[in-house]
Amino acid sequence: MLVGGAPELRGEGDAGGGPWPGVADPAALVGEIAEWLAAYGNSATRRTYAEGVGLPVSPNDVREWLDIAEPAWTRAVIRYSAVLQINPAPATGEHRPPPAPRGRLRHLHWFRWCAGLGIDPLTAGSTQVKAWLAQLDAAGAAVATRDRMLATVKALYTHLADVGLAEGNPAALDRRRLGLVAPRGNATSTVTLTIGQVRALYDVARAPRRGASEVDTARAGAVVALFTLGLRVSEICGLDRADLHVNRGRRALRVEGKGGKTRIVYLHSLAETALMGYLRTQESRSKELTRADRRATAHTTPLLTTRTGNRYQRQALWQLLRRLAESGGDALLDVADAMHPHALRHFYVTTAVEAGAELGNVQADVGHSSIDTTSQVYNHAARDPSRSAADLVGQALDAPVRDGW
Repeated sequence: MLVGGAPELRGEGDAGGGPWPGVADPAALVGEIAEWLAAYGNSATRRTYAEGVGLPVSPNDVREWLDIAEPAWTRAVIRYSAVLQINPAPATGEHRPPPAPRGRLRHLHWFRWCAGLGIDPLTAGSTQVKAWLAQLDAAGAAVATRDRMLATVKALYTHLADVGLAEGNPAALDRRRLGLVAPRGNATSTVTLTIGQVRALYDVARAPRRGASEVDTARAGAVVALFTLGLRVSEICGLDRADLHVNRGRRALRVEGKGGKTRIVYLHSLAETALMGYLRTQESRSKELTRADRRATAHTTPLLTTRTGNRYQRQALWQLLRRLAESGGDALLDVADAMHPHALRHFYVTTAVEAGAELGNVQADVGHSSIDTTSQVYNHAARDPSRSAADLVGQALDAPVRDGW
């Protein structure tokens, strides 16, 4: 059973004792997790990895951890909160809407899966990790998803083993034998969106929806527009208002990518229109903030905020895209089930290259560490139909049967 996005918390007098049932020294575990996460310079990456192993990443969830009055545990949770830049201050009592629904694999994130089976993650072995991966597979998790989750757990245990908290790394497995490495040359399974489909997604995002405010509609349009810049979902979540600026006469975003590497991403006209429209709409609803207040908070205010003013989490943006695609009608009917943030990043690369952009420029835009990665994304994509001979064969088959056939 899980509470607050983390293994169930129990009071000192409950059966099992301690804040993390099954773990002999939960304070030490959370403390070392915090140190592991602190090694990543990008705060969005820290939150992504914490969420990836099944730990809380929202103020409300972390606040529940602090309900346990154990000094060592409290110190560890406060350190964890600081590393993730979470303020788990007591709620002010104002009305808040219910939280967004969580992903279908949430209960299978590593620590939640261990807690559900009463496994101490510090004593888990490769047998347990393989069983976990098998259950993810049975639940329909894609190969890339399983590979990413295994990589995160492996990175965590590398640190835990280095500091002596774990005896070894149970996630150091052969990915190829596990079927997590696609054979070289295989085409990607990511859906290749057309320009018309992306435009339809943008149009449905900006269309008024039942129960959606003007700010909600403008926000949805801005989200889709930002994805059409080739940004990773974690990069969008990590953007602050101060990251929007003018560079060489063009509006641009200062994006912190993998490994803490910063790049400048210029806004195309559609993205600029959508994003600036959202910010104007949002500010018109927040007139109580003075100009000085806005300047003072710009460096810590997320570029995109939820209805409650919090920073978006990756899962929430993924769910927004899926909901928009499902309501997009015939234009998006065939791709609604496959809509994913990476599909739009994939769209940016393939569209730019087919429009004649140099691979080096596209590499810089999307933050690939190697131009080979950019090349592989394009070469493994589904080709444009105009580059196929299928129509020529089809026309030959449809032609009237001539004598002698």
